[in-house]
Amino acid sequence: MKPTRHTRMLRAAVIAILVTLAGSVVVAPAQAAAYRYWGYFHLAKGAWAFSQTGPAQAIPADGTVDGWRFAVADESSIRTPRATPTFDALCAGTAIKTGSKRVGLIIDFGRPADSADGATPPAAQATCVTVSAKATGSDVLVAAGATLRLDKAMTCGIDGWPATSCGEAVAPVPAAAASPDTTITIAAPKTSGMASNPTTKTADNSSTGTRGLILGGAGVVALIAALGFAAWRRGRDATDD
Repeated sequence: MKPTRHTRMLRAAVIAILVTLAGSVVVAPAQAAAYRYWGYFHLAKGAWAFSQTGPAQAIPADGTVDGWRFAVADESSIRTPRATPTFDALCAGTAIKTGSKRVGLIIDFGRPADSADGATPPAAQATCVTVSAKATGSDVLVAAGATLRLDKAMTCGIDGWPATSCGEAVAPVPAAAASPDTTITIAAPKTSGMASNPTTKTADNSSTGTRGLILGGAGVVALIAALGFAAWRRGRDATDD
């Protein structure tokens, strides 16, 4: 029995509705991966910017400020050091020597919400480091007296924070960790001595190397950084297997 004209019209209407509904469906984007890690930054024009190179390649100039921050973040939630002191505030009274340079340094260990177990982190540190003119960002960190825990070129811990783990994925991100940062005040810095050839002090028998850097600018830079970190994680996991 052939369908009646009314039946054909009804079918056409149903198909039209289904097509319309299908066209209006929007696939929700996959949630960005978040990680708990140390990020490396440079202070530029009063604001922190993600370092375009790893600390083992970056060569900060005299009169600049480096910064480190431990936090939980993804490419859409940038976590920079929570204090932005000027070079003059950090290095006032520190004379430059021939063949050397002065670099301000901020190490922000983050908030209790940034740690895996909610533990209270060490207080943020500020200092002015005098190093050789060719010293890298890693050299600056070591010259400040920091002890590093490394894993295959990844900076996992600074001065024992955190004591374990290295750049682990965090899903879902706890509300406290996702909450906005609050600006902090760091105590007056101590000026370090000259360290023309700084030697890395490391934990777990690790050695200095290029750090996998992620998340610390905005937009494309942050996305590229996050993808690079994810690639590092996949490479490390494949090697471990």
